[in-house]
Amino acid sequence: MLGKKIAELRKNQKLSQYDLAERLGFSRGKLANYEQGQREPDYDTLKKIADYFEVSTDYLLDREIIKTNPDNPLADPKLGLWFKDIKDASPDKQEELKQFWEYIKQKEKDRKPGDKQK
Repeated sequence: MLGKKIAELRKNQKLSQYDLAERLGFSRGKLANYEQGQREPDYDTLKKIADYFEVSTDYLLDREIIKTNPDNPLADPKLGLWFKDIKDASPDKQEELKQFWEYIKQKEKDRKPGDKQK
C-alpha cells in the first residue's frame, strides 16, 4: 500500500521516478523498489517523503487518521494535493479556475428543485 501511495502522489505531481528520487536525494532504483513494495523506507526516509508531499506518515502508511474536525476539507490528503496544485498555478490559471467555480456555483443556485443535474 505504501508503494501505491508514493506512486500516486508522484504521478499527481507529474513527476518521473527519476525526478522525485533526485529531489529526495536518492536513486531512482531505490524509489522504484519502494513503489513496487520490494523495499520499505526507514523512518527518516518515510518522513522525508511525507514532508515533500506535505502529507502525514500515517497517510502514507494507510493508517486510520482521527480527525479533530471531519468537516474540514483540508484534512483530506487528496483535496490537499488539489489545493496545492491550485496554489502553485499561475495567477492567470487561478483566476480562470475561480471564474469557472463561480459559474458552477451560479448554475447550481439557478437549478430548481427536481431539475436533474447537468
